[in-house]
Amino acid sequence: MTDPAFTETDRRWMRVALAEARRGEASGEVPIGAVLVSAEGACLGRGHNRPRSSEDPTAHAEVVCLRAAARTVGNYRLLGSTLYVTVEPCAMCAGALLHARVSRLVYATVEPRQGAVQSRLQLLDTPGLTHRVVHQGGLLAEPAAELMQAFFRRRRTGSTQKPRTPACCS
Repeated sequence: MTDPAFTETDRRWMRVALAEARRGEASGEVPIGAVLVSAEGACLGRGHNRPRSSEDPTAHAEVVCLRAAARTVGNYRLLGSTLYVTVEPCAMCAGALLHARVSRLVYATVEPRQGAVQSRLQLLDTPGLTHRVVHQGGLLAEPAAELMQAFFRRRRTGSTQKPRTPACCS
């Protein structure tokens, strides 16, 4: 079923974000993908989760994508842009959207544990902010949720990795 609140352009870009999520999953990351699009409809940046592979706790799909987009436009302010992401952003990522001045956020599925747009917090709706991000959720929610659920099902039944001993402790 298609949601009339979303355009065919929205659906096309969310499919790109889902492809990014699959790229992240293929490298062992939690399958979350993001793509940032200019007001003119050009792709400014893409990203998927990379905290494990980059050993960077801030390397969430949204942040990776915003960094790529900022390099593309040569500015940290990404005015007029829309971010498509497969999972509702956490507090860190929602804050990054505000600081980057992203105009619109479209996400696929909610994140009941860490979601900071709708689920746990409504950070983007906080009164008194100097910037507003228009947001909509639910676009292609089923495939995005299934991607996440399948990933965690496999992780629960698969092998577990031993944590590395930090170099400073060995």
